[in-house]
Amino acid sequence: MKIYHNPRCRKSRETLTVLEGKGLKPEIVLYLESPPSREELKEILKMLGISASELVRKGEQVYKDHFKGKTLTEEEWLDALLQYPKLIERPIVVKGKKAVIGRPPEKVEELL
Repeated sequence: MKIYHNPRCRKSRETLTVLEGKGLKPEIVLYLESPPSREELKEILKMLGISASELVRKGEQVYKDHFKGKTLTEEEWLDALLQYPKLIERPIVVKGKKAVIGRPPEKVEELL
């Protein structure tokens, strides 16, 4: 099990607490420091069953400054997420071939 985690995010911390409360010790990926590769991101999107644009945090200033109101292709959104990992919705929890976004944190129980 792996969690793409931002320790400064309350929902991310709460999701990690839910996992640890179940006795799990997921691999913690600090994705702002070590962003996923393009292939990893594509695989995560496939497991989530969403497009790259659906993974974008539209409340972030970088989104408002660079992308708001624009129509981008899937590949262009992937480029944006890789260039600005802060845009990646968090936390993402991956177990095997399944993944969920921990919003709300209890959503991770779908993987257990």
